Amino acid sequence: MQKAPAPLRAKPRLFYGYWIVVFGLLCLTVCIGCGSFVYSLFVHPLQAEFGWSRGQIMVGFTIFWVMMGVGSPIAGRILDRYGARRAISLGALVMGLGFVLVSMTGSLPLFYVGYLFVGLGAAGIGPVSTSALASNWFRRKRGLALGITAAGIGTGGVVMAPIVGYLLHAYDWQTAYLAMAFIVWIVIIPLALLVVRTRPSEMGLRQDGDTVPEETEAINSVIDPAAWGLTLGQAVRTMPFWLIAVSYLLSNGCSMAALQSQVPNMDDIGFPIAAAAGALSATGFGSGVGKFLFGWLCDYVKPRFVSAIGLTLQCLGIVVLLQVRADSPMYVVWGAALLLGFGVGSWLPTMSLLVSRNFGLAFYGAVFGVVNLAQSIGTATGPLLAGVMYDQMGTYRWAFILFASLYAIAIPAVLLVRRPKLADTPGETSGFEHQVAEASS
Repeated sequence: MQKAPAPLRAKPRLFYGYWIVVFGLLCLTVCIGCGSFVYSLFVHPLQAEFGWSRGQIMVGFTIFWVMMGVGSPIAGRILDRYGARRAISLGALVMGLGFVLVSMTGSLPLFYVGYLFVGLGAAGIGPVSTSALASNWFRRKRGLALGITAAGIGTGGVVMAPIVGYLLHAYDWQTAYLAMAFIVWIVIIPLALLVVRTRPSEMGLRQDGDTVPEETEAINSVIDPAAWGLTLGQAVRTMPFWLIAVSYLLSNGCSMAALQSQVPNMDDIGFPIAAAAGALSATGFGSGVGKFLFGWLCDYVKPRFVSAIGLTLQCLGIVVLLQVRADSPMYVVWGAALLLGFGVGSWLPTMSLLVSRNFGLAFYGAVFGVVNLAQSIGTATGPLLAGVMYDQMGTYRWAFILFASLYAIAIPAVLLVRRPKLADTPGETSGFEHQVAEASS
């Protein structure tokens, strides 16, 4: 159960919420960097070791994202009930165990079981917990806080790709997987136990580090912005919920398929592995910068418009990727990588803000967890579809054409999102308005 709010205290010199944001960035750097960004670097080593096809190898990536999605509603409920500290610590423990199992694999079934645990653990330390923390600690600056937190996804590519690339070159794929297990355990668990507080009220603080005049103290001690929100059951009965889910299911599937196919596609064309790894790092850099800028922009522009801009950039990145040939100059390769990465940077801050502003924070973990399940299914199936299409056609070209076309559905869907009426159910009123009335009486 959540702890009772601590007594309100004076505003500290440095708002503690910023430490929460830094920790969230670190969580996503480790979670997505180890679980997703570096996955394609293992394709050729695993092919050489076991003779598995690319489609078979990409099943592991699909399992990761499916289990991360399946685990997201569970992680959300744990977070809503017991707090982020337990959800993140448990997730890190399970994710690290998964990497240990993968490092010991000698067969496809064990490889898949390992990634099942990696995905389940990632649900606890990934977007559900980190976006909930940023949303709980910030209100006016929520977009910026989410953008900084979400930059960890791109940072994961920038930081983990060179580390894993070095381990693969200097040692072997087993050592690289085992190293990622220890990184997850050593970096995340101690900090989660020492640093994380789910809400500012647990430390006697308010969102954004605000202070209030004494005459409004009584009202503000009753009104907690995190105490209002639609339940999961109420949210799923609204059209905006499904528009958000469909848009991110399609767009994340397309962008992740392009991202994970980028390295093997460049290798097929004839680019050296160093150039492919450099393009992957460029995508990660673009993603990190994009998350920061798109999050900041959401504080001034409606999230659905910001999301549409990001999805358009993703589509353009895939279109440019289609133009890459063996004799293409590196600026074309980097242009595709940066466009794709920058566009991908929009997904977490915009998706989180679309959920929190349309459905509130009281049940954010559960609602966001189900939306994250939808985007995770897309993220899981996109690369798998690309791998299967490659196995059948010997090229990624037609997969890229298909994915670029699907944005014609994803972009209009997110633009149609409108905040649902809070009193759709007879007799119900806004929880926030009800609290104000009670506090004022």
